[in-house]
Amino acid sequence: MNTVFLLSPASCAGRRAQILLRNEAAFPLAERLRTTGVPLGEAFSFLSGLYFRGKLAYATAFGRAPHGVDPGLVITTNRGLLPVDTIITHADLCAFGSVPIDASNPVYRAPLEGSARALREAAPDARVVLLGSIASDKYVTILLEVFGNDLLFPSEFVGRGDMSRGGLLLRKVDEGTELEYVPVAGAIRRGSRPPKLEPRQR
Repeated sequence: MNTVFLLSPASCAGRRAQILLRNEAAFPLAERLRTTGVPLGEAFSFLSGLYFRGKLAYATAFGRAPHGVDPGLVITTNRGLLPVDTIITHADLCAFGSVPIDASNPVYRAPLEGSARALREAAPDARVVLLGSIASDKYVTILLEVFGNDLLFPSEFVGRGDMSRGGLLLRKVDEGTELEYVPVAGAIRRGSRPPKLEPRQR
């Protein structure tokens, strides 16, 4: 079955973003960001660490989409849904960090709504799975308006923090097995913390 994953974004205004965006930063990723640009997924993996690395690895492993549709799309603050391999620059990352993620903010809302509707038209029969927090409405409100009951999320995300979700996704990639997905609409979006994950076996 075709499955498209929507990855929630990394923070572009936090401490790690400040490190990456410093003009004096001399490590390879920062230098490439200022010159040739870097893939969006790589930049966000640096900013977010384990959580985004887990989402990226999981989407890469299990994403399947019709011709012309990317199976892994990242929610951004001002450009809607972008493929994980989109090349971004220093200026792009600065722009991401300047736009609040708020469903009432048209700079954020309009591109996300537009690209979500384009995805729905291009892949009407694909499962659309949100890899991100559903405890708040900052992504869910807009995406539910477009996908309705077809918007899914991993049921095992409920009650887990970001690090636990990232670790869970990486373990599933190691195992080669997908999580169970359930509709966001009507789901229990907050719950008790599940047991701690067992150490990852490599």
